Amino acid sequence: MAAETADRQASVERHNEAACPVVRAIDRIGTPWRLNVVHALAGGEMRFNGLKEATDARSKTLSDALDALVEHGIVDRRMEEAAPVAVYYSLTPKGRALLDVLDELDDWAREWEDAAPR
Repeated sequence: MAAETADRQASVERHNEAACPVVRAIDRIGTPWRLNVVHALAGGEMRFNGLKEATDARSKTLSDALDALVEHGIVDRRMEEAAPVAVYYSLTPKGRALLDVLDELDDWAREWEDAAPR
C-alpha cells in the first residue's frame, strides 16, 4: 500500500511540476503554529518561554514547531551554557526572507478572505 501511495505522489508531482516548489515550501512552514512562531520571531531573538507566551502554544506544540523550523533552516537555535542554561531562537536569513512572502500573503488574505465565491 505504501508503494502505491508513493507512486501516486510521484504521479501528482510530475503532473504539477511547476507547483511542486510551492507545495514543498507550504509543507515546511504551513502549520498555524509554525507561522505563529515565525511571526513572533520577526521582532528578534526570543527564549522558549517568551515564544510560548507570544504564541499561546503548549510546550509540546511549540517544541515540535521549533524543531521543524530549525530542521528546515528557517529558525536558528542558540544555547548559552552558562548557569542557568539559556536557549534562544531567532530567524535565519532564510526565515527573514520568508517575512516578505508572508506580508504579501497577508495582503492577499485581507483583500479576499470575505469575498464571496464566484
